[in-house]
Amino acid sequence: MLKQARKKKRYDNIILIPNDFSEVCENAILHGIELAQFLHYSVCVLHVIPPAKETDEITGSTIQEQIQMKFRKCREDFGKKYNVKIDLLVKEGNILKVINKTAKEIKANLMILGTHGKQGLQHLFGSHALRVVLDSPCPVVVVQKRSFESGYKKIVLPVSSDFEPLQSIGWVALMNRLFNSRIHLFLSFEPDIALRNRLKQTLDQICKIFDEKKIPYETGTESSEGDFSAQIISYAISHHSDLIMIMTMPGEDVAGFNFPAWNEKLMFNEAQIPVMCVNPVDFSDEWMM
Repeated sequence: MLKQARKKKRYDNIILIPNDFSEVCENAILHGIELAQFLHYSVCVLHVIPPAKETDEITGSTIQEQIQMKFRKCREDFGKKYNVKIDLLVKEGNILKVINKTAKEIKANLMILGTHGKQGLQHLFGSHALRVVLDSPCPVVVVQKRSFESGYKKIVLPVSSDFEPLQSIGWVALMNRLFNSRIHLFLSFEPDIALRNRLKQTLDQICKIFDEKKIPYETGTESSEGDFSAQIISYAISHHSDLIMIMTMPGEDVAGFNFPAWNEKLMFNEAQIPVMCVNPVDFSDEWMM
């Protein structure tokens, strides 16, 4: 069932960044803060304490005291430098449940999720990280150790007959305005005539929108039937892409297609290219920037 989108107001513009103070999550904070500067969003850093863990057995200090100390350093290091409002939330509970519950409560527009490849956060492993992404009420940018650098100037947008990225177009248009992005449409190989026709219709719709909005783009095509996700990653690497943007779930059930495996391979790609995961929503033009 499609998630119902919210109408946004300027004061709702928030990037949520779950953080366990590991190296990769520190990079996620920096990534999110730099992106927030371009978007004119505020940042909310979320730290989740496992149930019943209140003190550090080695230092004897409270977990809250340690978090507040690290948070003050984060705000001092980045807040003034990037002119971004940074808030902190500390909650206790199951990290898998708390993250998306918090995203709903604060009406986050975007989430930055730092992962150690397939392992994810220290308390997130494999499909659990995917679960956070799929259940998120907002798009999630999955990042590893690769830095934000100069933004998303080259974006790969996969297009298949099984599912289409039309609901990502609002975010594509926003990134284009922010970074003057060039979009690389990577098309799946379709041996069946009916599927090729469906793919062509989708591509025509996307190209029409891009032409109207004057968004620069080019197309590439999967070489043959095979591992579409692996070819997407190879294409993104060869074109020095800064972001891969995907729809995380199809608009309809597709027999024989393993979406969790497909999503995970892209999210945890070895090239560490950030991946923006957009769940299908019922949206209005007003909501989509």
